[in-house]
Amino acid sequence: MAAEVLATARSARRRGSAGVRLRGRSWYPGAKRALALVFFLAVLGLVANHARTIEWDSVWAALRAYSIDTVLLAAGLAAASHALYCGYDLIGRHETGHRLPARRVVAIGFTCYAFNLNLGSLVGGVALRYRLYARFGLRAESITKILALSVLTNWLGYSFVAGWVFLFAGLILPPGWELGSDGLRWLGAALVFAAAAYVSLCSLSTRREWTVRGHALRLPSAPIAALQLVLSATNWMVIGGVVWVLLQYRIEYASVLGVLLIAAVAGVVAHVPAGLGVLEAVFIVLLSHRIPATELIAALLAYRALYYLMPLALALCVFIALETGAKRERRMLAIAGP
Repeated sequence: MAAEVLATARSARRRGSAGVRLRGRSWYPGAKRALALVFFLAVLGLVANHARTIEWDSVWAALRAYSIDTVLLAAGLAAASHALYCGYDLIGRHETGHRLPARRVVAIGFTCYAFNLNLGSLVGGVALRYRLYARFGLRAESITKILALSVLTNWLGYSFVAGWVFLFAGLILPPGWELGSDGLRWLGAALVFAAAAYVSLCSLSTRREWTVRGHALRLPSAPIAALQLVLSATNWMVIGGVVWVLLQYRIEYASVLGVLLIAAVAGVVAHVPAGLGVLEAVFIVLLSHRIPATELIAALLAYRALYYLMPLALALCVFIALETGAKRERRMLAIAGP
């Protein structure tokens, strides 16, 4: 199915002339892949090294010790986060003006997010969006704008939340951590400034549209920019809440959220589907001096089950329903004739 999805995406991008080619920089893709491979191997080595020292019986015991109330609360927060993410595609619907029903847009957004989490952004975030939206008649240009707005919304909220956490939360870093608290604060200030600059540009700029490589880029209005910021920032904070609950409040929320935000970027750099091993490695490195590694691993395994695997199982059912619905609509149109 992934190959078919990717083929559909490539076809849609060709028709819409979307996609940016790095002319004169043929070395860049190879260097990027090599860097990602080195990073992945380093993470894999770190995880393997820690895995040898983990008492897995203690991990399973910690998992069995979770109360039903803790699991239900974490599951509710996970569901809330997935619902918030669907709002990104609803923003795209508003900005592009397409007429697909909101419930269908929500179904597509949920499906793509679940696939994105588990199979990577190329399959879930990009290819599956192109396939599903194209199946219901959207042009490649509109799909590209929806995708761009979704990515922008996600990282806008990330910048704002990570900036405030790094700037004001005072994360307790492991002894000998080279970046140090001052370095994190400077990084936090830069991230908050980037988020504020985007919202200010949308609010104050007199020029609303630019053309880049033949594609028109239009700034959202100030209310839409504010909505992007609030929606995404809330989503990131809710995701942090899922892990915090599963750690049973043993560590302050701001530290858990900060480590999760660092792990999110590490996962993007590593290009590992689902951030497999990357998330665990970052949490172990940054928090194992404060809480036993067995409890960290147990919480992250529960987090993966509730936030990644259960939504993926539901998304597979939604994907089948969307595909069936699209085929039914095409048959009805063929019967109706021109």
